[in-house]
Amino acid sequence: MNIQSLGIKAKNSDDIIGALKQGFPADSFDKLRDRLKVSDNLLSKIVQIPKRTLTRRRQDGRLRTDESERVLRIARVYDKALDVLESEDAAENWLKKPARGLGYKIPLEYADTELGAQEVINLLGRIEYGVFPG
Repeated sequence: MNIQSLGIKAKNSDDIIGALKQGFPADSFDKLRDRLKVSDNLLSKIVQIPKRTLTRRRQDGRLRTDESERVLRIARVYDKALDVLESEDAAENWLKKPARGLGYKIPLEYADTELGAQEVINLLGRIEYGVFPG
């Protein structure tokens, strides 16, 4: 189970869980921000890490477990979009434009909760199999 967008390679889910409990490196936020081509402000809003807290985490070098989980959630959504849409530009653009399958909501913003992220991943699965246009 690799999290491509964060540069995390794991043999299995246990490795990811261990990394979550330890807290992801603070630069995982920056890697994801760069992949998505969004601002610190937008990504910090989506993963619910206030800017001042993010500054402290960068100084400390690690995110907390709950913060890591929220970064992982968005990374999983991005990685699924990349897998389905087959290019970084296509994935990044699709995540930032209103999607018909989400009631014309923006997938990246819709994914700010676990349930919302799962809905975005489900929509990408339907797109992958030609069941529903994006």
